[in-house]
Amino acid sequence: MSIRDPDFRAKAQRVLDLYARTFEGFPLGEDQYVVSSDEKTSIQARCRCHPTLAPGQARAMRVNHEYGRGGALAYLAAYDVHRAQVFGRCEPKTGIVPFMNLVTQVMTTEPCASARRVFWIVDNGSSHRGQKAIDRLTTAFPNAVMVHTPVHASWTNQIEIFFSIVQRKVVSPNDFTDLTQVRNRLRAFEGRYNATAQPFQWKFTTSDLDNLLARLDRHTRRPTRRILRRAGSLINPRRTSGADH
Repeated sequence: MSIRDPDFRAKAQRVLDLYARTFEGFPLGEDQYVVSSDEKTSIQARCRCHPTLAPGQARAMRVNHEYGRGGALAYLAAYDVHRAQVFGRCEPKTGIVPFMNLVTQVMTTEPCASARRVFWIVDNGSSHRGQKAIDRLTTAFPNAVMVHTPVHASWTNQIEIFFSIVQRKVVSPNDFTDLTQVRNRLRAFEGRYNATAQPFQWKFTTSDLDNLLARLDRHTRRPTRRILRRAGSLINPRRTSGADH
């Protein structure tokens, strides 16, 4: 695995600086916010033919492999990095319109509605890719600034940590009778999360980034997958929040 984005460092630095509450060398004010956003696709409602049995003493969880399909939906979420608050919504599918629905939901809610600037960290998915997405966001909300992660570097997007929690705590196993049950469970989890969560203990800094790139440069003739995996180990997703215990 190798870095394919020629602007990898510059893009990654912007993201990491925002996590440290700076932008282009200046500290962020109290009226500026950083939001990490993405979509979790194809959350399915699967009605098992036999109920799932919870794990017990000397027994693993038992999940029946036969199920009826109850449809699928997309879960879009925006995570306020420094306040540990999540804004989420369910949509039939992903796309530009569903993503802008999420943007509108966040940007018309305080404190973002009256913020001086709200930085939106997103990956390069088709819903928010390139300059057109930047222009679309700014046209709709002049105080919103879109910041893209480097190509193939979604690990720099903190929303992925939240989605990993959702996967473990909400949709695994995806044993739901219908999509209404999926939506209700996601909403309930959001409420609990926002009441108890604390910011992620993000430890990967621009200094770590430079060290990583230097190591990659020294090992250009050797497999680099394990080196990039090492970068993820510097990011500690463990939290003291009760929402993840």
